[in-house]
Amino acid sequence: MMASITHCWKNSRLEWVGLTVCALIIWGSHVQNLHAEANLPEISGLKLERSAESLALSATVKFDLPAAVEEALLKGIPVIFVAESEVSRERWYWVDKKIEKTERHMRLVHQPLTRRWRLIIGAGVIANSGIGVALNQTFDSLDDALNAIRRFSGWRIAELAEMESNAKYRVDFRFRLDSSQLPRPLQIGTLGQSDWTLAVLATQRFTLESIK
Repeated sequence: MMASITHCWKNSRLEWVGLTVCALIIWGSHVQNLHAEANLPEISGLKLERSAESLALSATVKFDLPAAVEEALLKGIPVIFVAESEVSRERWYWVDKKIEKTERHMRLVHQPLTRRWRLIIGAGVIANSGIGVALNQTFDSLDDALNAIRRFSGWRIAELAEMESNAKYRVDFRFRLDSSQLPRPLQIGTLGQSDWTLAVLATQRFTLESIK
């Protein structure tokens, strides 16, 4: 009788330990998921404005720089962020008509000798020769450089001459980290790594009359 009670007690204890381990694993996974969701990039304050000749976009992209990306930057590897705006006219009877697509490439690199951060901005892929560069800035800290990357103000994305006052339009604003412009060996090493997957999209529908 005593042996039977002892055997049951041991089984119950093992079951309790097993349930506790399972609960800790589930809890840890839940915490990791919440942390990942908290660090997801998002676009806020998306706003369209018009002038006499053009349509402009303003927005803020909220994101945290993944540890692997920051480590690469500190090693002097340039990292490129790309913003894309595509304005389309909506058509119920056919596919939407693309009016204009605009890009902004932002190349960020750390300069170890001066301990400063250099941000180069262009309308397309930025060549080492400097072709396509529209703006060249330097910053004392990584946070300052990232803040310049995150904010878009009065970005000219379309010409009003190509748009009609009574039509319905849609703007798709995308922001991403472009790993395809990394050095070739690093491109291969980043395949499938979530730390190098940073992308977000926001869409807004509008008419010209609805924009001031």
